[in-house]
Amino acid sequence: MPVALTYPGVYIEEIPSGVRTITGVAMSITAFIGRAKRGPTDQDGPVVINNYGDFGRTFGGLWTESTLGFAVRDFFLNGGSQAIIVRLHNGATAAAISLPTGAAAPNDVLPLVAANVGAWGNNLSAAVDYNTKDPTNTNLFNLVITEVDPTTKNIVTSEKLLNVSIDDNDPRYLPRVLRDVSTLVRVKKDTNGQWIVPNARPKETGQTPVQATPNSGTDGNDLVKDQFIVSNTITTKTGLYALEKADLFNLLCIPPYKLNATTGGYDVDSDLIGEAASYCELKRRAMLLVDPPSDWDSVAKAIGNPAANPPTGVSGVGTNSKNAALFFPRLKQPNPLHDSQMENFAPCGAVAGVFARTDAQRGVWKSPAGLDATLVGVPQFSVPLTDDENGQLNPLGVNCLRTLPAAGQVIWGSRTLQGNDRLASEWKYIAVRRTALFIEESLYRGTQWVVFEPNAEPLWAQIRLNVGAFMHNLFRQGAFQGTTPRDAYFVKCDKETTTQNDIDLGIVNIVVGFAPLKPAEFVVIQLQQMAGQVQA
Repeated sequence: MPVALTYPGVYIEEIPSGVRTITGVAMSITAFIGRAKRGPTDQDGPVVINNYGDFGRTFGGLWTESTLGFAVRDFFLNGGSQAIIVRLHNGATAAAISLPTGAAAPNDVLPLVAANVGAWGNNLSAAVDYNTKDPTNTNLFNLVITEVDPTTKNIVTSEKLLNVSIDDNDPRYLPRVLRDVSTLVRVKKDTNGQWIVPNARPKETGQTPVQATPNSGTDGNDLVKDQFIVSNTITTKTGLYALEKADLFNLLCIPPYKLNATTGGYDVDSDLIGEAASYCELKRRAMLLVDPPSDWDSVAKAIGNPAANPPTGVSGVGTNSKNAALFFPRLKQPNPLHDSQMENFAPCGAVAGVFARTDAQRGVWKSPAGLDATLVGVPQFSVPLTDDENGQLNPLGVNCLRTLPAAGQVIWGSRTLQGNDRLASEWKYIAVRRTALFIEESLYRGTQWVVFEPNAEPLWAQIRLNVGAFMHNLFRQGAFQGTTPRDAYFVKCDKETTTQNDIDLGIVNIVVGFAPLKPAEFVVIQLQQMAGQVQA
């Protein structure tokens, strides 16, 4: 009703419809955690990339010291569209550049450091000139930072920062400009976290730029579990928990990082797998894609001995979470960094790419497996599997990667680690679990407006309208079983779900049910020979 009716006539008032559209969330954003040649670290936070070129520019591309780059490459090669990268390191240091000022100590140098740790920073150099907008201002100078390829000596990238100043009152104060603009260097900080800026500007370098201090930047050592999970990673949001700074991810890949001296391959600590699976299940509504250990060179190794201490095979991977899935065997691919020799690689990146491709083409309710789930860029597998061997592994919840005639290399299984037949879990299938996670995350984000609304029938009716519209849209897309909405899903929010006691406690209860589509895992064709017809 208008505030005041003062004159005779017609008054127009817009009435809210009560429709608050719930949008389905993306379901193929994949998080990768591991070691990279360069780029922001976990302390800086996760970085979103949209193609493999972004990864090469930001994190240095493929690297012989890490499996991360190969997993990310396979992800985008197989249909992935967006990834989140968390870079970890073990004792890496940032390269240093000391620009002399000509003044007496402690103002004799302007200390710069590479923007992030790694030996890549040893290829940096800095040049200074005084050709500024105000030559009389002795605080101003121009700074040019250059990175060269150590092999070809060609310039990789260069940044020219004009009219920067050592005066902290100047809008072009050097530390702030480098922090906001430069991807190559920063001004060094002291132990108190304060920028170290001398009272005198650096001297002009002329035609001879100042090189980074030799070997001041290092790549550190191989990762260990402590880089992923220690007591303070949760509170500091580092390691695995750097993903707390990411708004949304749906799939998690931890490419192998731990060298197995026996096999020469890389593995992931089983307790890290358990921690990551719990994190995905309890906090992030995401799926963990688990790689097979490097010593699984046969089906017998994959089956293992569950009675052993610790158990081996499937029982010993570190989790049987409903939010985790295991794929076997590893991929056999040419390594471009080793003269294209065939080597074994973890399948998690390629599998995540197939997940993303299937989601885009068919929907999250379609199992990412079958003849359409081909693995691009994979010529063969480390362990060729037969039908009988597949039959041994599938009931244990191991998703097999197979080579099939005409189709090529495909994913031939779609079970979670709760898919062991003996567990009789309702979350046996990946597609069912991911459909539930998709609905949960979408409704969680789409019903935030309900908080603090008056808890009565008008609110409940709005909730039924909006959630029902979302579920009906999924039904029309073929996400559920059933030929009618009544058979496919239901939404309840009324005085039966929310009692007066709930209202007094500030609670509104919404009950949503759906009939999931389950994959046709076993196709049985019955063939019968017809007897000749007897004439009467």
